[in-house]
Amino acid sequence: MGSGQVTDWQGKHVTVAGLGVSGVPAAKALHGLGAKVTVVNDGDDARAREQAAELEALGVTVRLGDGTAPDSGSAAGLPEGTELIVTAPGWRPDKPLFAAADAAGVPVWGDVELAWRLRKPGAADWLAVTGTNGKTTTVQMLASILEAAGLRTAAVGNIGVSLLDAVLGDEEYDVLAVELSSYQLHWAPSLRAHSAAVLNLAPDHLDWHGSMEAYAKDKGRIYEGNRVACVYNTADKATEDLVREADVEEGCRAIGFTLGTPGPSQLGVVEGLLVDRAFVENRQKNAQELAEVADVKPAAPHNVANALAAAALARAYGVPANAVRDGLRNFTPDAHRIAHVADVDGVAYVDDSKATNTHATQASLAAYDSVVWIAGGLAKGATFDELVAGAAGRLRGAVLIGRDRALIREALARHAPEVPVVDLERTDTGAMLQAVQEARRLARPGDTVLLAPACASMDMFANYNKRGDAFTQAVRELGA
Repeated sequence: MGSGQVTDWQGKHVTVAGLGVSGVPAAKALHGLGAKVTVVNDGDDARAREQAAELEALGVTVRLGDGTAPDSGSAAGLPEGTELIVTAPGWRPDKPLFAAADAAGVPVWGDVELAWRLRKPGAADWLAVTGTNGKTTTVQMLASILEAAGLRTAAVGNIGVSLLDAVLGDEEYDVLAVELSSYQLHWAPSLRAHSAAVLNLAPDHLDWHGSMEAYAKDKGRIYEGNRVACVYNTADKATEDLVREADVEEGCRAIGFTLGTPGPSQLGVVEGLLVDRAFVENRQKNAQELAEVADVKPAAPHNVANALAAAALARAYGVPANAVRDGLRNFTPDAHRIAHVADVDGVAYVDDSKATNTHATQASLAAYDSVVWIAGGLAKGATFDELVAGAAGRLRGAVLIGRDRALIREALARHAPEVPVVDLERTDTGAMLQAVQEARRLARPGDTVLLAPACASMDMFANYNKRGDAFTQAVRELGA
């Protein structure tokens, strides 16, 4: 089970940690290859029992309940005879199961590592993307550009399509656009992408990683062994530092993207055009026009940065300039990502429910000059002083909802005391309608009412999609 490919899985004892979207395909794939698979899972709810029944019907052993509890013939939850653990990305590194594996000399792989090891000879290259915010949009833009170039591709990874399905399925791909989370990268030591990008770095998931340094280190793994290009954000020095620290193949280049005029070996913006000074002849003097800023939907600054990162990876793969333009034009962003809902009485209403942390919200607020801001929810340990201080000059007013709204209210009192604030206590389904009505009262023609909560949604809504849907519905009622 060393670093090379494992070709003979027959009879290997593999423990899969966690069911869920990655555990079930991993267990099925390993069982199909002839491994003796045991799944351990923390939860024992109806969904877990349903998944367990499906796997047990195939002949997979499943242990529900505490995924770390000792049982007969095992130590600290390590099933007897385990030669490899394949973990769901969300399982924290400090689990007793992993300590037991470490003590027993048993390697731990994530689902991404497993997919990487199970690639067939001549398999598709991976163009990989990570970052605190913008990953999904960038990967979808990249896939759209690759498709426009006539390549067989898919957006896979942390995005819904299982990498294992892409690697083991019958469909043949030329190249894959791969979204990777910090969790997935932590458990993928031998991944070697064709080219990769880190879009940005801001504190997130620190409860899981333990520190900002550990979080950044896991993000930086995406650059290890890159062959052609390490794409970084010139506005975020931490991403460039990760490129400097990476051990890459000879000849691999550092490629920056910027919202300003690009230097040599960079992509950037000149007079409303996205231009490439990295993948052209004589990049000291020449630049290649790729697309218009207006081809990016929506053309908010952080989304233009996503488009430049996607373009850089596509160009690293040899995609022609016109495919970048066509791919960006063909791309439609997912719902709840800085989506324009409607204009009512000269005020724009924008749904960015996906802005679940301060970094995403900062980018969202920066896209508009005068904002009535709807914010709040579960703070996940975040603080809001820096966000509010940076955006104070843009705020016409704020409407706060959700459990941790007091943290935002206090930051507003400290850094934007002149901004009117409406604090809504109610948490029932009608709260969003009231929030939108209060925002309308504060807004003036030319303003933007922006749902960019800077918080998770689960205190009031099932997920950020439902929160965005509630906002959209409330805006439609205004318009009616």
